[in-house]
Amino acid sequence: MIKKYIMTPGPTPISEEVLMEHAKPLMHHRSPEFSKVFMEVTEKLKKLFKTKNDIFILTSSGTGAMEAGVTNFFSRGDKVLVASIGNFGERFKKISSMFGLEVISLDYEWGDAANPEDIKKALDDEPDIKGVMVQFSETSTGAINDIKAIGNIVKSYPAIFIVDAISGLVASDLRTDEWGLDIVIGGSQKGLSAPTGVAFISVSEKAWKFNEKSDIPCFYFDLAAAKDYSQKTPPQTPWTPGISIVVALNKALDMLFEESLEKVFGRHRVLALATQKAVEKLGLKLFVKDENKRGFSVTSVMIPDGVNAKELTRIMRVKYGVTIAGGQGKVAGKIIRIGNLGYFGIFDTIIAVAALEIALNELGYKFEFGAGTAEAEKIFIKNNYLND
Repeated sequence: MIKKYIMTPGPTPISEEVLMEHAKPLMHHRSPEFSKVFMEVTEKLKKLFKTKNDIFILTSSGTGAMEAGVTNFFSRGDKVLVASIGNFGERFKKISSMFGLEVISLDYEWGDAANPEDIKKALDDEPDIKGVMVQFSETSTGAINDIKAIGNIVKSYPAIFIVDAISGLVASDLRTDEWGLDIVIGGSQKGLSAPTGVAFISVSEKAWKFNEKSDIPCFYFDLAAAKDYSQKTPPQTPWTPGISIVVALNKALDMLFEESLEKVFGRHRVLALATQKAVEKLGLKLFVKDENKRGFSVTSVMIPDGVNAKELTRIMRVKYGVTIAGGQGKVAGKIIRIGNLGYFGIFDTIIAVAALEIALNELGYKFEFGAGTAEAEKIFIKNNYLND
């Protein structure tokens, strides 16, 4: 028998409580019963985003919300600035280019974070920039951007600030209104630990003014239509939503608030730290070199010479049932990524590190066996995780 564990930065494990909600009999999406759940989820998401802005629930992966963040607020030929620190920064560039926007790209080494002063300079040099697009946590590398600092800069310019918080949300604190974030994008399958298939997007008043002038066609992801339907009695979605996913998401949000957001952020910080210190104890190098630029969603680890990354992840998944992620884009085959976010606890991290040790040993990598798991345990004890 092989017991399976998913230790990726998305999708993430789902609790039994949330799965039970997901398995409840289907209700109709125009019924008062679903409308009640829909309104509850919307208000809870506002609490999580720390915003009074409109929030819309989309039946899609996070990429669908990224597309909506582009198509609803710009016109063909508009200039947008994309600070790219990894694969998902590149995705913002691709989506923007596909819909006819002129992309000004600030490209950083993968594993680095964007410099807020570079963004300020670009906005000064190109005063007709209409939007700034940045990842909160770059899932492909594990680096985190200083969204607060960037938000404080962008809000002084005519441009709107669009933040992909798909993997950063829940793992780290995000303050939409306080930091001046105009568009914030999230997804159900990351830190929220809900089933895949739902994304959400918040829209500021500043962004709505851009929406009025946008000439890019939208249909399924038309947020103006979503706003109209949200104002019906009872509130609805324009199209059939992922009903069971929304029901499960409602429970997942309840569980977060029961734990308290501060404890959730602290849990992710310690889980990430334990993973980072454990792999370093094995003689492995972290891909994000500057510890101040490491997020808490995912730990990216460089593959040592002589070890095949695909074979390493294959052994862990097939032989030991532990699924971690490989590298994406130009770091494919060069790194592995261990998830820290969502429905994760102390023993999930220890299992992931133990499986990594066993697989590395099989591939002939030399290290002190058990050093990683022992180091993770020390970090948990040092940070009082067991007694929290």
